[in-house]
Amino acid sequence: VVEEFLDGEEASFFALVDGETALPLISAQDHKAAYDGDKGPNTGGMGAYSPAPVVTTELAQEIMETIIQPTIDGMAAEGCPYKGVLFAGLMIKDGKPKTLEFNVRFGDPECQVLMARLDSDLVEALDAAATGRLNEIELAWRDEAAMVVVMAAAGYPGAYDKGSEIKNLEQANAIDGVTVFHAGTTAEDSKILASGGRVLGVTALGSDVAEAQSKAYQAVDAIDWKEGFCRRDIGWRAIARNK
Repeated sequence: VVEEFLDGEEASFFALVDGETALPLISAQDHKAAYDGDKGPNTGGMGAYSPAPVVTTELAQEIMETIIQPTIDGMAAEGCPYKGVLFAGLMIKDGKPKTLEFNVRFGDPECQVLMARLDSDLVEALDAAATGRLNEIELAWRDEAAMVVVMAAAGYPGAYDKGSEIKNLEQANAIDGVTVFHAGTTAEDSKILASGGRVLGVTALGSDVAEAQSKAYQAVDAIDWKEGFCRRDIGWRAIARNK
């Protein structure tokens, strides 16, 4: 198989679909590599932020017109209309999008930053997608930026130990704008124990990506989990672009 080599900047673009109508969500950008500087093996995602500055308002419109809507129309024309979440993994080069992949789900950890910024009823929107009523829906979004930093078990994405205790989650959650999502944890005898590879999604809202990053890492530093690790540079592209 010979494929075109694509370079540029990756971004995630989401839409809700009801078979005919597509309702765009907001953009996000994740970090797949395990270590700072985009080094190391790829993972399920070590962090994400929204909005992704690389996806401008004009580019979002182009993505809808040239990628999302034609895909929906094509599936309907083939007798397989799609309803649900459509997630396009894109490569942006010289302001132009190319499609790397489609998923029919919310991304993880992108979903955390999408939900942090959503200021509408998600259930209502999903029901509209399921029942063909997306043309009746308008979604409201918070103006703030959101960031999630994934805390993973040492060794991930390779072999890792389970059962280590995670402390001070209440202190982290008490920071303004912070929500700590659990992914690979279990509760045992009033303790929270690590039970997976990607364990926590430390999510924060801020006036911009830099403030969201500051709050997220403040919360990370409040958590007492010696057997965990995270990247310390989530959001670096957006922050560098905005300087």
